[in-house]
Amino acid sequence: MISIITAIHNQISMNRIFLDFLKKYTTNPFELIIIDNNSSDGSGDFFKANGAIVIRNDANYSYPYCQNQGIKIAKYDILVFLNNDLLVSPEWDVRLLNVIGKDNYDVVSFSSNDRGVARKETKQWEHRWKRIKNPLLFLLGQSRITLRLTFKLMYPNWQKYTNKIFETYQYQMAEGFSGSAIVQTKSSLDKIGWWDETQQAADFDIYARTLHRHLSVGDIQPLSIVGGIYVHHYGKLTFKAYHKPTPFADQQNLSSMTTKWGEEYFRTINKRIEQ
Repeated sequence: MISIITAIHNQISMNRIFLDFLKKYTTNPFELIIIDNNSSDGSGDFFKANGAIVIRNDANYSYPYCQNQGIKIAKYDILVFLNNDLLVSPEWDVRLLNVIGKDNYDVVSFSSNDRGVARKETKQWEHRWKRIKNPLLFLLGQSRITLRLTFKLMYPNWQKYTNKIFETYQYQMAEGFSGSAIVQTKSSLDKIGWWDETQQAADFDIYARTLHRHLSVGDIQPLSIVGGIYVHHYGKLTFKAYHKPTPFADQQNLSSMTTKWGEEYFRTINKRIEQ
């Protein structure tokens, strides 16, 4: 069984679609832990009514802070951190269980329209999604109908599309990550620690820590993408909404990656991940 941890701040339309896909395409039993950052549109109540465990914060907290809240109460050994503006594909969890925790792959990510194992293909996904999403969301807003329409235009047959990606790449691994989906075993926490609450770019920091541990100790692989498991990411809907984003309540605790890792090492790992 798996524990899925997702932080939210409003976006009720997107949350409904996210949960629809999660229920439809997840094969194994799972617990869903929602970190509700003071939503005002009923999103927390929606997830609660649909069986999720809901942690309610009194303000909007940063990404790593919320992930650690979820870790603290997660029951199961596989922790799946998903953005709420992400849609899973058929049998994603079955395929995940064939990889996670094996051959020292204790922390993995999925292919997405943001990042796949092949750079050329990723660029094609990115450009196609932007051409579809940007004009429609600008003109029609982020209603449930518009969100589903953009998705349907991108993928006329979701199951066929994602099955083809799996047939092409299967369990091919590529060092790197798609930040909307990170998976780790609980045992990896003993190797790299919990999420660093000073780093809003916590996915990049997780990559940096797994890489450092891999090079220094060798008991874990660097954070890598499972090529054949594809998810769709709508892409920063909260930050692109037509209102000023709510600042993080713990903003004063956040610092930059270069402050933590140093400019030279930051450039080194950034160059490595872009190869």
